[in-house]
Amino acid sequence: MALLAEELVEEWLNRQGYFTIRGIKLGVNEMDLLALRTSAQGLERRHIEVQASVNPVAYITQVPKDVQLRSGRAPGSAKVRDDVELRAAVHEWIQKKFDHPRKAALRLRLAAGPWSRELIVHKVKHLRELELLTEAGVQVRQLSQVVSELKHQRFELEGASGTHLVDLVAMADSFSEPKNG
Repeated sequence: MALLAEELVEEWLNRQGYFTIRGIKLGVNEMDLLALRTSAQGLERRHIEVQASVNPVAYITQVPKDVQLRSGRAPGSAKVRDDVELRAAVHEWIQKKFDHPRKAALRLRLAAGPWSRELIVHKVKHLRELELLTEAGVQVRQLSQVVSELKHQRFELEGASGTHLVDLVAMADSFSEPKNG
């Protein structure tokens, strides 16, 4: 599911005139999408992570390392976290997803300057997590909005490599609509 969601987001970016790189591997680390385009304001640089769960059962972030060590909880534990734990988890997630030195170095080599920090999500179990990510400077968007824009909005480009996937999503919507006749 995540790869298909990334492909939809990449198509959305391409139609807006962004050049994209998807699925960048840096050892054990990965970057979902980097996007660049020129505009009247200069070079736009975007780093986008995609989280697309159909039935979320846990948090986006992992249990903070110090909590894992103290309590023995697993990194992906779904146990309810208090605000202090959740803030620490969000901080560690941002460090891992956006601020990792190898990721920062790659972005600098590709295009020096400020890069956005964005997260596109489908469904989440804990909305507080999204609030804290937003507070920490991560721009959070809904995947449903991206898909809606792909289906209904006019863009600079009519389509790119993900056009067939967008068509398939639109076709799937028509299966639930009543048929004429």
